[in-house]
Amino acid sequence: MYAMERHQMIERLVVQDGRVAVVDLAERFGVTTETVRRDLDQLERVGALRRVHGGAVARERMSLAEPSLAERASQRGAAKQAIAGRALDVLGDGFRGSVYIDAGTTTAAVAALLPARLAETDGSAEVVTHAMSVAGVLAGSPRLSLTVIGGRVRGLTGAAVGSHTVRAIEGLRPDVAFIGTNGISPGFGLSTPDPDEAAVKRAIVQSSRRVVVVSDARKFDAELLVAFAGLDDIDVVVADRAPDAALGAALEEAGTEVWTA
Repeated sequence: MYAMERHQMIERLVVQDGRVAVVDLAERFGVTTETVRRDLDQLERVGALRRVHGGAVARERMSLAEPSLAERASQRGAAKQAIAGRALDVLGDGFRGSVYIDAGTTTAAVAALLPARLAETDGSAEVVTHAMSVAGVLAGSPRLSLTVIGGRVRGLTGAAVGSHTVRAIEGLRPDVAFIGTNGISPGFGLSTPDPDEAAVKRAIVQSSRRVVVVSDARKFDAELLVAFAGLDDIDVVVADRAPDAALGAALEEAGTEVWTA
């Protein structure tokens, strides 16, 4: 296999799995670990990935990496729809209670499916959000009432943040919260790049009776700049595939259920 072919394959693996290991790549390609390290160094120089100890990760896993809402909305749409549908199973039939929906594209998918799910199961909901995209999806929907929490709106995420937003959330006690994350790992828990977003997410987690994290598997083992919750703060993680052994064991030890879409 030529170096260019290895590079193309490595790039595809990084996009698909979010990270690669030197030892695994050496075995896969039948080359030395030194050769793989040189490959990764070259790919990092052209911006295809980021080198870390023992391998490399996708550049979006850097601690401050944060794609815009528009960028994220165009990625992994089918997986997000499947995750959202599975996550709504937590409401059961005939749900009548309060729901908090966090900012994010997967949580927006939850919001988009919620009215139909309530109609199918003869339910109703009081919905609260600080996300402008979620509010736009749900405004005027039947079988639910909508409250939007204000604050300074970050252009990158279209979500309200700041002390006013946090105080408003702290005064709530929703039955179920659907929350997004930029990373989830055994040692660092749930994390996100921005401190203001982290403060809002932390308030949601601490205020809610049941916390459901919706996340595609590319977020597994990623660690962003600011942690906002531990694994034991989460009741359910819904993803498009099961986590690897280390994260799966950590979630089990924390008493967190893992549902796959």
